[in-house]
Amino acid sequence: MRTVARSRSSRFPITVRPTGTDIAVADVIARNTKPVPEMIARGLTWGADEKVLLFLVAAGWLVSRRGSAAQRRAGDHALLVTVAASLLPHLMKSLFDQRRPDRVMVLSHLRGVRFSGKRDDAFPSGHALHMGALASAAGNLPTRSRRAIRAFAIGLSLTRIVVLAHWASDVLAGFALGAILERFMRLWTGYPAEASNEDKHADS
Repeated sequence: MRTVARSRSSRFPITVRPTGTDIAVADVIARNTKPVPEMIARGLTWGADEKVLLFLVAAGWLVSRRGSAAQRRAGDHALLVTVAASLLPHLMKSLFDQRRPDRVMVLSHLRGVRFSGKRDDAFPSGHALHMGALASAAGNLPTRSRRAIRAFAIGLSLTRIVVLAHWASDVLAGFALGAILERFMRLWTGYPAEASNEDKHADS
């Protein structure tokens, strides 16, 4: 089980340590990765970057202003969730300290792994948090679109493990938090709890 210890100097931040499984997964990646796969994974991971997502969602929100009431509501929901999903990881990283695996698996840098972000900002994964929110919101889409978006979200989240920016548990925690956040925000934005059965199976 992951162990958590309070910092001696102050109440916060709290130090979060990787689990044995986290270390085993990171060790396998560090021993077997190569520069080209690392470069590809690092390029793909930009698809879940908060700045990229904020830009795309803001553009989508502007377009939604010309649509129906349902489209405007969906645009509002997407924008508010994305902003909240951008702020939450920063808040949590100020409360929790965890060393990124790319600082621990030193030999991995000989195999193409580069440093990612601040060294003690591993928990939780902000990229995965955004993708968890996206996967949750996709529950209102037709079956084929829903499955495609969720596969995309999971795939981008996994790139954070491949580039050793996060431990596996950081990504799982971030993804789950994103899904919970998106569902909670529905209470505020009025985004429907789920699509009709007809809509869900429209493209299946």
